[in-house]
Amino acid sequence: MALAFVGVTVYSILNIVLGFVVLVMATSNSNDTINTGILVAGALVLALVGLGAGAGLLFVRRPWATGLGLGLMLGWALWSIVSAGYCTGLNPTMYG
Repeated sequence: MALAFVGVTVYSILNIVLGFVVLVMATSNSNDTINTGILVAGALVLALVGLGAGAGLLFVRRPWATGLGLGLMLGWALWSIVSAGYCTGLNPTMYG
């Protein structure tokens, strides 16, 4: 159970850092347009880390891996719900 909280915390830190980097890179051009390719790549990386790595850790079938995997997936879901999809790239208004 404690490792689920660790997984949520790890995903939250990764989401904040990667989200900031992606937004800076997507808006760093000179003509004030947003590069949607960078936003899509960031959303895919966050989904792969949260859901892909989380599911992969569940298949390891060790108690520590199960808790950490569930925590990563819960972190992705919580950030998606709380931020209305902005922090995980699910909100369609970000792309145009």
